[in-house]
Amino acid sequence: MLYTAEKQDENKRIDVFLAEEIEDISRSAVQKQLLLGNILVNGLKVGKNYRLAAGDNITAEFPEPETPEILPEDIPLDILYEDSELIVLNKPQGVVVHPAPGHYTGTLVNALMYHCGNDLSGINGVLRPGIVHRIDKNTSGVLVIAKSDRAHYSLSKQLAEHSMTREYNAIVYNCFDIKYGMVNAPIGRDPKDRKKMAVVRDKNARHAVTHYTVLQKLKGNYTLLKLELETGRTHQIRVHMSYIGHPLLGDNVYGPKRSPFALKGQVLHAKKLGFMHPVTGEYMKFDTPLPEYFQRLINTI
Repeated sequence: MLYTAEKQDENKRIDVFLAEEIEDISRSAVQKQLLLGNILVNGLKVGKNYRLAAGDNITAEFPEPETPEILPEDIPLDILYEDSELIVLNKPQGVVVHPAPGHYTGTLVNALMYHCGNDLSGINGVLRPGIVHRIDKNTSGVLVIAKSDRAHYSLSKQLAEHSMTREYNAIVYNCFDIKYGMVNAPIGRDPKDRKKMAVVRDKNARHAVTHYTVLQKLKGNYTLLKLELETGRTHQIRVHMSYIGHPLLGDNVYGPKRSPFALKGQVLHAKKLGFMHPVTGEYMKFDTPLPEYFQRLINTI
């Protein structure tokens, strides 16, 4: 991998710079590769304390992580639709979509491998077979999975062109003075905490737009929202709502650390999904009911 330090990177430590640039790489991992000589600046070995100058060229080689074998698991699936090209699911809260460090079993992919066998698109590799888009572990709702490569290409293109309909419901803190609104703010990795995303305005930020509609004002200074994604960035709804002062109830990453209710995570449900069928061209739309915990929370409030 080749990186070039820019003006804003001047005087930044090499280990800090690479840990910010490379997803899932820690500063200690960078420091280890510096000692082994696998990271060079302008063709020369440097130490972890080296501070960058604008224009420095950094080459970094990291060993491929060992990935355990991903096995099929007989886990029930809530199937909304299925044919030879794709499968549409209603994911429950608390389920991870695909294997990742710390989650190599019990994921949606493990369940799909059992249900579909080898009939999953291989475009995204062994850890993400068939996965076109994802929702967070503690977000529930509708997902489309590609069985064939042609379905995967078509669905991915619809996502990239923003022609796929994605509508969410959420409960957020605080009331609104307006019924409709839009957040147009770029999202990138949080410079203060690389495990989080944030509204940032640097070269790595990506265009992000979220539309929201107030559905109901709730007691206790909460609001039930409909949210429509124009783009699909990591944690987009959670970041955007926190940015405008309305963090999601139960979101202890982008909102208050403690919730007044016994919640497993953010109160966010992917309610509707619409797309053109990759083969027939038919427009398909799926609408999932709010999960029991979500509806119960509305009734309680």
